[in-house]
Amino acid sequence: MINLLTSNWSEFISGFGWTLLSSILALFFSLIIGSLFAILEVVPNKFLRVIGNIYVEVFRNIPLLVITMFFYLVIPLYVVKINGFTAGTIGLTIYTSAFIAETVRAGINSVSVGQMEAARSQGMTFWQGMRYIVLPQAFKLVIPPLGNQFVNLVKNSSVLAFVAGFDLMYQGNAIASQTFDTINTYIIVGLFYLVITMPISYYMQYLERKLA
Repeated sequence: MINLLTSNWSEFISGFGWTLLSSILALFFSLIIGSLFAILEVVPNKFLRVIGNIYVEVFRNIPLLVITMFFYLVIPLYVVKINGFTAGTIGLTIYTSAFIAETVRAGINSVSVGQMEAARSQGMTFWQGMRYIVLPQAFKLVIPPLGNQFVNLVKNSSVLAFVAGFDLMYQGNAIASQTFDTINTYIIVGLFYLVITMPISYYMQYLERKLA
């Protein structure tokens, strides 16, 4: 295993870098988009609630690979040229944001209705009450499931391998096909994934204890 790692060090590090970059971008944007659609699901406006519900239900029930392949094959053909990394990251973002939306919505619904009523009685708009009163409490309540979503996002980033995204799994497949050492190759790939997911897991546990 050591010989395999040292002889293909640059490929593993390259894949690790692309996986890390894709995960960070997808995590950042999926958290923003997911939070926005979570709010849309609970706004007083029925039309906006329908939009939020449609987004969540559609993208939560379509396989990640299908979404990714749509952006990899259809969007470059009819809209704009994008590479595999971009297509994979967009697909990962959209897919994850739907699950984050449901997680955040559950947190919002867990906050007492009286909190929003008190905010409105003080002259705040719905959006101000949501931003300053409800959301901070909701995020504290949903830290554990959000942590799970973040870890799943990193693991799901392996979908980039199907669209030439040059991620860890893509590099692992290439190395395995060249060296025929599949067992050690995928053990190394798994260890690199652990380097990303374990700190996220431990940090979310620390954050949960700190905010408890």
